[in-house]
Amino acid sequence: MIRKAEKEDVPAIVHMLANDTLGKLREAYRDPLPDTYYQAFGNIFNDPNQELVVIENEESQVIGTLQLSFIQYLTYQGGIRAQIEAVRVHENFRGKGIGKELFKWAISKSEEKGAHVVQLTTDKKRPDALAFYKSLGFTDSHEGMKLHFV
Repeated sequence: MIRKAEKEDVPAIVHMLANDTLGKLREAYRDPLPDTYYQAFGNIFNDPNQELVVIENEESQVIGTLQLSFIQYLTYQGGIRAQIEAVRVHENFRGKGIGKELFKWAISKSEEKGAHVVQLTTDKKRPDALAFYKSLGFTDSHEGMKLHFV
């Protein structure tokens, strides 16, 4: 079941974010979690242009997550761009269609919101993720760039 994330889900979400090669370098998963995660969750939860969701299995265990952001802009005649971020599936549940189910939900939600495009970025060090996104119909049509401050 896919549902809006609640404050109680934050530790499970951060655990999934931290549980990969790149996430280990940037996340601070520990008990208790740093307050910054809960502050960010509050901002996301209260923003009508953000959808942070989790997917649960039959035992109500959080096994996946993603964040969907809606960006209003003037181009495309005042269009809305949907941005998918922080997609993670718990390591014990990968390869079972969970990620595909999350993406189907995000694409459907984007259409409902009137977005004209759904976009995402993926690190070049994640070739499996790139192949997965391509299998869902995403194309690598643009070159993304970042300027990190930390």
